[in-house]
Amino acid sequence: MSRLEELIQELCPNGVEYRTLEDLCEIQNGYTPSKKCAEYWENGDFPWFRMEDIRQNGRILSDSIQHINRIGVKGKGFPKDSLIFATTATIGEHALIQVPFLCNQQLTHIHIKDGKKKILDIKYLFYYADIIDDKCKNNIKGGSTLPAVSLDKFKKFKIPVPPLEVQREIVRILDNFTELTAELTAELTAELTARKQQYEYYRDYLLNFDNDVETSTVKEICDTITNFATAGSFADVSENVPYLSEPDYAQLVRTTDIKSNYQSKNPIYISEHAYNYLWRVQLDDKETLVLPSVGNCGEIYYLSPNNLPYKKNALAKNALLVRSTKVNMKYLFYVFQSGYFQKQLKKITSNMGQSKFNKTEFEKLYIPIVSADDQERIVSLLDRFEGICNDISSGLPAEIVARQKQYEYYRDKLLTFKQLA
Repeated sequence: MSRLEELIQELCPNGVEYRTLEDLCEIQNGYTPSKKCAEYWENGDFPWFRMEDIRQNGRILSDSIQHINRIGVKGKGFPKDSLIFATTATIGEHALIQVPFLCNQQLTHIHIKDGKKKILDIKYLFYYADIIDDKCKNNIKGGSTLPAVSLDKFKKFKIPVPPLEVQREIVRILDNFTELTAELTAELTAELTARKQQYEYYRDYLLNFDNDVETSTVKEICDTITNFATAGSFADVSENVPYLSEPDYAQLVRTTDIKSNYQSKNPIYISEHAYNYLWRVQLDDKETLVLPSVGNCGEIYYLSPNNLPYKKNALAKNALLVRSTKVNMKYLFYVFQSGYFQKQLKKITSNMGQSKFNKTEFEKLYIPIVSADDQERIVSLLDRFEGICNDISSGLPAEIVARQKQYEYYRDKLLTFKQLA
């Protein structure tokens, strides 16, 4: 019998109590100090967390990418040893924050109430947060253009509260398992990164033209540069494009859906009326390039009508839809990925709040134009090289996913308790 089994047998053989988050924790949404007040943002040293911090730096954080001046902080801010949960826009992410901080309004902050610290360990709650993330994904409010989790429902989520000795043994086990998994994943990720760098070097080599090559602006080359927002005002879009959680006439495709190869657990559907209303960003008849214009700026996606996830599809907000009949679309895809173009894009990307760039400024960026035959030759070479790299490294992402699933299975098993009658 393991030490954990001994503790459960000794301290909670008949099950454990389940209690709501609001009973155990202080819960509050984050906020953004006014951008109109420059002094709130100048010479800042107080951490202000956003989703970018979790994406870039993981789930245990002791500093943020952006900081604010303390005069922009209401009161003392949020205390260290708190958790933040993504409850608006991106749903189902969390992090443990180890310093006093603030977070933006897309995140909900919780910390254990002073009177409950004798019965609940923050690191145990951190590990249980993966299960809370799943509850968040299954409780998204509908009828809005921005997915969100009701704060009232969030407060009512229940968690098992075994004795502290049991919690700390679970934390010890998961800490060790996490460390081992992280080491193995790091090795596999390093190998995958090396393969990607090899491909990127070859791509940039092929697309490194001399100064005699003609260039044209994106606007001159692309027939269509549009996005979700061109459909109308925020109020009009909210009225005409309600988000649906059950399959309907069409699917609203987000960049997160594309990145996950359309394996998202919570796809968003829209009605026939909404699909027709979004006629500018329908994806079903032509090759399309998609560029996130808010958030993960610099990522480029090539979409073929044959590989879309649903019978009808429209592009979601915060991304540009780009098409051209003047150049090979696959050539344009590789150019947009290239170091040459990415340097231009970086110059017009703002990192105040969420990273973003302006459509008008994007249209002014330059593209090298070579003959149709040369475009075809470059595409053929890069398609083959990308295919070779994907074949070589296809087993590596699968192995990384397998390690993660193994950890999730083990974690969920440890965090499942019989509820006291």
